[in-house]
Amino acid sequence: MAFPSAPSALWIVGLLTVLLGAAVHSNVVYYDDPLQPTTKDETVAVGGTVTLTCQVAETDNSSLQWSNTAQQTLYFGEKRALRDNRIQLHRSTPTELSITIAEVQLSDEGEYTCSIFTMPVRMARATVTVLGVPSKPQISGFEDPVREGETVTLTCTSTGSKPPASLRWYRGDVELEGGPDVVESVPDSPTYNVSSELTLKLSRDDNDALITCAVNHDSLKPQDKRTDQALRVLYSPNAEIKPESDLPREGEKFYLRCSGNSNPEPSTYIWQKKDGELPPLAKIDDAYLRFEMLNKSDNGVYLCHADNGIGDSMAEYTLLVQDPTAMSTGSGVDHAVIGGVVAVIVFILLCLLIVLGRYLIRHKGTYLTHEAKGSDDAPDADTAIINAEGGQSGSEDKKEYFI
Repeated sequence: MAFPSAPSALWIVGLLTVLLGAAVHSNVVYYDDPLQPTTKDETVAVGGTVTLTCQVAETDNSSLQWSNTAQQTLYFGEKRALRDNRIQLHRSTPTELSITIAEVQLSDEGEYTCSIFTMPVRMARATVTVLGVPSKPQISGFEDPVREGETVTLTCTSTGSKPPASLRWYRGDVELEGGPDVVESVPDSPTYNVSSELTLKLSRDDNDALITCAVNHDSLKPQDKRTDQALRVLYSPNAEIKPESDLPREGEKFYLRCSGNSNPEPSTYIWQKKDGELPPLAKIDDAYLRFEMLNKSDNGVYLCHADNGIGDSMAEYTLLVQDPTAMSTGSGVDHAVIGGVVAVIVFILLCLLIVLGRYLIRHKGTYLTHEAKGSDDAPDADTAIINAEGGQSGSEDKKEYFI
């Protein structure tokens, strides 16, 4: 049996080492081999920039090399090997080779290889995952206003995501429960189109409400891409009569206004007086019933019929004309408050006068007591007179000031 020569055996061993090294993944680190290169996987969105870093713990002056998914050499040490201006040298040292790829495209996804040309050659791989950025969502299914009580189905669609994006529905800040996401792959592309439906039964409270569809994806910040759809709901009137003031007084001008509270606003207003005809001086002005000069004969119940084509409604108001001297409830309340404040102020002033008077009386009594103190201690009348005179003479030496 013939054995290969020594050089041939070394060549076979080297080849086997290279083949085994090609199977080494980037996440496997050989701590017992300081010349084994290490890398890490990277994720980047389309249009972004990714940095690939290859490092060794020690160096024997061998060069590091980066190759792309097609095993084309990108950089050999500091030397550019592939003419692609998107790929630039980031850092090159004896123990590190880092490159950047700008304006990343979906075609850049795959495994990149870092090699060090020792004997044998050592390699590590880094997987670059490229995220397809989803488009801004589009909402369809609502073109014209709908009537109250009807059901509408909105459809939200976003294209170009990889992996598939998820869609969420909101009414203001409240999340709504929409249908499940429908994911469709795009022919001849690794991206996906995603759609979701939301069904709503509309009421008058939904008029002018904003329904939002937001895209959730790893390539986006939360709520980064969203679309709003304003709802328009048609509903019948809910009529209400509002007076010009709460105190209609005889001899004054006055009006009643009929509010439709509908969408669209009422196109027809009909004014009536219950159990009688409208007063001669009352004039109908669309939503207004105007009185040029109120009279107590105008008292009664007035009706307003409002119609907007979707439906109609009726409201009533009881008019009670007051005397010209009548005061409004608000005015009476104001006078009561003012009177209460004045009473409190008068009470406080009286208390201050009483306290001040007591203080002055007490101070004056104390002064007279000190003046007569000498006469109180005398054993007889003559001595008391002498002491009193002495006290008066002594008092002349004292200077007293009264303000």
